[in-house]
Amino acid sequence: MTTEVAEAPARFTHRQIMVTMSGLVIAMLLAMLDNMIVAPALPTIVGDLGGLSHLAWVTTGYVLASTASTPIWGKLGDLFGRRITFVSSVVVFLGGSVLAGMSRNMGELIAFRAVQGLGAGGLMVGVLSIIGDMIPPRERSKYMGLMMAVMPVAMIGGPLAGGFITDHFSWRWAFYVNLPLGAVALVVCWITLAKLPRGTGKARIDWLGAGLLTVWITALVLITSWGGTEHEWSSPTILGLIALTLVTFVAFVAVQRRVAEPIMPLRVFGNLNFTLAGALAFISGFAMFGAVTFLPQFQQFVQGSSATNSGLLLMPMMIAAMTVSLASGAVIGRTGHYKAFPVVGTALIVLALGLFATIDVDTGKTTTALYMVLLGAGMGCLMQTSTLIAQNSIELRDMGAGTGASTFLRNMGSSLGVSLLGALYTSSLTDSLAAGSSLPGEANQMTPAVLKSLPEAAQRMFQVAVTDGVTTLFTVAGCVAAVGVVVALFIKQVPLRGHAKPEDAVAAEL
Repeated sequence: MTTEVAEAPARFTHRQIMVTMSGLVIAMLLAMLDNMIVAPALPTIVGDLGGLSHLAWVTTGYVLASTASTPIWGKLGDLFGRRITFVSSVVVFLGGSVLAGMSRNMGELIAFRAVQGLGAGGLMVGVLSIIGDMIPPRERSKYMGLMMAVMPVAMIGGPLAGGFITDHFSWRWAFYVNLPLGAVALVVCWITLAKLPRGTGKARIDWLGAGLLTVWITALVLITSWGGTEHEWSSPTILGLIALTLVTFVAFVAVQRRVAEPIMPLRVFGNLNFTLAGALAFISGFAMFGAVTFLPQFQQFVQGSSATNSGLLLMPMMIAAMTVSLASGAVIGRTGHYKAFPVVGTALIVLALGLFATIDVDTGKTTTALYMVLLGAGMGCLMQTSTLIAQNSIELRDMGAGTGASTFLRNMGSSLGVSLLGALYTSSLTDSLAAGSSLPGEANQMTPAVLKSLPEAAQRMFQVAVTDGVTTLFTVAGCVAAVGVVVALFIKQVPLRGHAKPEDAVAAEL
């Protein structure tokens, strides 16, 4: 594989980097807080708007839109500059937040969450691409460790804020709270990103590829969401979606090979480490995001926690993730060695998910907290490492598109994880209730408050059903994560690029 080598990025002083990162931290906080704030509010939202069968789509709609838009935002950043595309994504995100807070039914909420997701896709890939432009990989781990540590902070503060808002105000403020933080992010990012290079804006955007990408992703997620639940696997609807997925995926690959400026340049997948890092991002996104999304269901319905307390109970996982992320960044920055972290990280995730699959209605909060520490430690090993490996394996001219492709794979895993595991959770829950209870008709409107008003026998029956649902999804997530251990073992230890000769690390692996 031969490609022209892009010039090394301009040097930035430590002070310039830290000033710029202040805006990026706020923007990343904005994107990460949203999902975490909404998670504790989901039981109340479902009880208010109805639609238990569509519960997973409140998150899936967001993640799906974010997934589909990520490579598009990345390519737009390459063409037109990071600053304008990044700020535009913040505006789209805030618009979706306002509309989501005004939702009158579950359909509107899912649609407006998708609008939020469109903006969030630009936030996530924008942050990583800007860091990739400014800092060479050998030095990047120190700053990435700081950035990735912000994610657990958001994941701690998000559930706390979401739980407090749900308990004391309205769940709608879980969306409106984005506005003041978003306003600060807009101002800070517009100022601090002014010195970044501007794109040429002369190349054509691959709209056909973007459209095909959106279609096959959506069809694939619908298959995992509807198959075996709302529609039989052999039904015309599912078979039609399978055919649509295959046809549009093949067409998408053909278009990416033909166009001059593809949304997702396939040449980046010619690098083995990039492909393996992308696969690892997909697997970890599926296992972690899909499983953690439904953990508050167990904490609130079975362990009796309030929405606020269910956020607090996630703190062991987030603190462990933050600590390990900072430590791994420091070690990688000092030694340049990173291969052990994805191997250890995926192994810890498998162990944690396996332990979660053994919980029952009598499992205490201390036990689940210990399991969460293991899961958080695994997340901390993987959060920055997979992105660092991917960026170290691509040339500077493909930084936006390559980072977009890597982030796309992680988001795709998250989207499929939420939809598939959500479908398994709902199916297991309703099947358990149907086995001998009068509750199935009421389950659609069930909230923790309503559950407490039921007779003790009915409460126990519903709690058993919820436990069956979450243990099922943790078992499946653990099996998927086990594949990640195998993938991690094949990652090569390639020297991290420094300021000099930015092409060396790429050439070493080709």
